[in-house]
Amino acid sequence: MKQQVLKALANPAHILYVPYTLAVINFAVQFVGFVILFVIGLVIWGAESPIEPLYFLISVIAVHSIMAIFAKREPQLGQIVTAKIQLFKKKIPRKLAA
Repeated sequence: MKQQVLKALANPAHILYVPYTLAVINFAVQFVGFVILFVIGLVIWGAESPIEPLYFLISVIAVHSIMAIFAKREPQLGQIVTAKIQLFKKKIPRKLAA
């Protein structure tokens, strides 16, 4: 039993070389940002909006590649970010969350 737990902690789940939590957060933030920009573009310019879905796909791939590079250097990056988010949700002072 202990061996399975240690293995799960040592090898976090990945999506194309990026920790699962970071990949999901990246996609969610970029998707929401794209939807907001796309709607604003439609309101301002109508059907001739310069904002296209291709920009969204290119930015998702670029940021995912950058995160893969950082995840290679620091394998526990996803767990570090998840722990920081939980500390900020609990409103622990910044000195303790550093």
